[in-house]
Amino acid sequence: MPQESASAGMGRRNVMGRRNVMRSLAVALVAGLAALAAGPASAVYPDRPVTIVCPFAPGGPTDLVSRLLASALGAALGQSVVVENKAGAGGNIGISAVARAKPDGYTLLVSSSAFVVNPGLYARAPYDPFRDFAPVAFLGTQPNVLVAHPSAGVGTMRELIERARKEPDFFNYASPGSGTTPQLAAELIKLRTGINLTHVPFNGAGPATQAVVGGTTQLALTSLSSLLPYIRSGALKPLVQTGAERWADLPDVPTMAEAGIPNAVSETFQILLAPAGTPQPVLDRLTAESLAAMARSDIRERLLAAGFGPAAQGPDYLRQRIADEVPMWREVIRKAGIKVE
Repeated sequence: MPQESASAGMGRRNVMGRRNVMRSLAVALVAGLAALAAGPASAVYPDRPVTIVCPFAPGGPTDLVSRLLASALGAALGQSVVVENKAGAGGNIGISAVARAKPDGYTLLVSSSAFVVNPGLYARAPYDPFRDFAPVAFLGTQPNVLVAHPSAGVGTMRELIERARKEPDFFNYASPGSGTTPQLAAELIKLRTGINLTHVPFNGAGPATQAVVGGTTQLALTSLSSLLPYIRSGALKPLVQTGAERWADLPDVPTMAEAGIPNAVSETFQILLAPAGTPQPVLDRLTAESLAAMARSDIRERLLAAGFGPAAQGPDYLRQRIADEVPMWREVIRKAGIKVE
């Protein structure tokens, strides 16, 4: 009897052990299926290199922000983050490439204000700013600045307006290209004041700046970062800046409103986006790490030195900014009659 009891006890323990094993396997299977349902990107992210697409050529403001962010994100995420420049068509080539990318957090976009301008500028923009992207972070902003070559003979915005009204065909200005936010800022000035300024488009802020420095054009309107060294040296005279408030590096340069030009605020901003459908846990981590990067003192100093205001904000702010500016620029483009094929 004792032997039978012992054998029975061992049998019950073996059955219970097998049940526990099966239960553990079932729990593990359910957990695995849940991880697969959530998507591989959200289960362990990142487990390979991440690419930031910059839709403009190397050396410009967007490229600078992309590379500063890539370096900081790489350290924070524990994976290499590389910048890939996909320039062309006013940024449309790079932007649309990210719109079509797999929404797994491994292909991101850093774009300028071209993101909100192009849908109104191109008859068939190859992306939808609302449907194709998930906002991650608003990274920073800088005003555009209207500057004059000394030979232009104007030292203030008021002087420019008065002379342009007397001589409607006298002044021309350089911009980084048709449909860029600096050109649109100039169109706002023209719409609000009734003056004429002949547009001379260039392929980027650098060439536009060199055109006015060399006296090829009398004026230029472009981003602060490209103009700041020449303003500081006295080679160019700043007339007005397009932000809502005076810029720290240009404390004596009036805003549009201060220069008597109402409702004409425009800024060039930099933003981080991911393809629509990217898992929320991935977006949340990218937002947190990006905002932390923009708050770092070394990055803030680099941005300020380049003329950027580190004004990092989360996805809700960015989503609202996109919602406000896409229709605003569409209306300016329509009224100015700007067309880009």
